[in-house]
Amino acid sequence: MRTVMVTGPGQTAMVEEPEPSCGPKDIVVKVKACGICGSDALYISTGGLPSRQGAMPLGHEAAGEVIDVGDEVRGLRVGDRVVINPMSDPRGVIGNGGPTGALTDALLVQDAEVGRSVAIIPDDLPFDVAALNEPMAVAHHGVNRTSPKAGDRVVVFGAGPIGLGAAIAYKTKGVEHVIVVDVIESRLEKALAVGADAVINSAEEDVVARIRGLHGTGADAVGAPRAGTDIYLDAAGVPEVINAVMSSAKHNATVGIVAVHKKPVPIDFRKILSTELTLVMAMGYPTEIFEVTESIIANRDLYARIISDRFRFDDALEALKVASTPGAADKVIITFD
Repeated sequence: MRTVMVTGPGQTAMVEEPEPSCGPKDIVVKVKACGICGSDALYISTGGLPSRQGAMPLGHEAAGEVIDVGDEVRGLRVGDRVVINPMSDPRGVIGNGGPTGALTDALLVQDAEVGRSVAIIPDDLPFDVAALNEPMAVAHHGVNRTSPKAGDRVVVFGAGPIGLGAAIAYKTKGVEHVIVVDVIESRLEKALAVGADAVINSAEEDVVARIRGLHGTGADAVGAPRAGTDIYLDAAGVPEVINAVMSSAKHNATVGIVAVHKKPVPIDFRKILSTELTLVMAMGYPTEIFEVTESIIANRDLYARIISDRFRFDDALEALKVASTPGAADKVIITFD
């Protein structure tokens, strides 16, 4: 079988490997679709994680069909369609430093268990949409960390896959109004298509003034005017986002950070003392990996809009180049048939 690997700094290759052998507690999944994550580009640029320099399998956003089931596995059978939790492999995270990656013809899932390592999906859910399960779990964890409630007004910064997934999640949780902010017009159009109530192009508009215009005027604890927004979610990871939030946040607003900031961001705590805001960080998906599956099943048409590009597995190396090129694609999915 073929597996995509990082073979050195800036280098990838399609490597021939033996087909996996299924143990009594394992399953083998024929991968049908796998998304490309921003972390894949990082691993390629560095030559892999330190523990797997020069020979690191890629791919952790997988959906596929079960083709072999160990004798001790319960609740799974050949032919089941599944999404996979890459964190569940006892040998290491799939596609993130473990011995296996999901950019492969067949993936061994050790100690397979429904609800922990895999979730079964319906036959009519397209595999490419199902492959969004892992990144959408990240988005939903970010949303859950901000504890939204009905009637809240929300601003999401960043209309990449995580920001778009968060916008869908906020709307399905019943918030009153969601604004999405980005600098790329095509992304903002997609944000509206997945259910955002309004968008702001921060390259062309005064973000703080526009948020106030859309969400009304609130105040900090001493009565100074602020935007009426209840929740801000940073899915962009740029300092300008934090500056905009700190200039807008009203008393008791919540700020969630799901983006990875590559540089330190200075914050003037004196300026925001009177806001008494709640700052929460979000990483991974402690409980959301299969909670989000039901949302994808129910809102598949919305989630499908997040996919910008599809490549065949034969062209996986080209797909990785496209996904690693800034501005070339938003969400790349590799399909296998």
